Amino acid sequence: MSTTDSYFDGGLLGLLGTFIISFLITVLTLGICFPWALCYKKRWMCKHSVVEGNRLRFDGTGMGLFGIWIKIFLLSLITLGIYGLWSSIVIKKWELKHTRFV
Repeated sequence: MSTTDSYFDGGLLGLLGTFIISFLITVLTLGICFPWALCYKKRWMCKHSVVEGNRLRFDGTGMGLFGIWIKIFLLSLITLGIYGLWSSIVIKKWELKHTRFV
């Protein structure tokens, strides 16, 4: 492989385990710990991703995302769900802000 190759080297069992754990964290806490579950999943995905020869690293934390999650929840309540349409964009921006090359 050349240094400009991009690939994903994670396995099916690791991916499945990560998704199950993330799902359980979210469901068992009634969504309160969703930020931690999302960070857990994103960290695993980045750990196994290489872009143009550079491995990715995710340095976001559940606590760092929790404030944004509360803001999304409250603004969605106030706007009767309309702000929820922007929630995935807000979270994706936060994810990319905390994704780096190793």
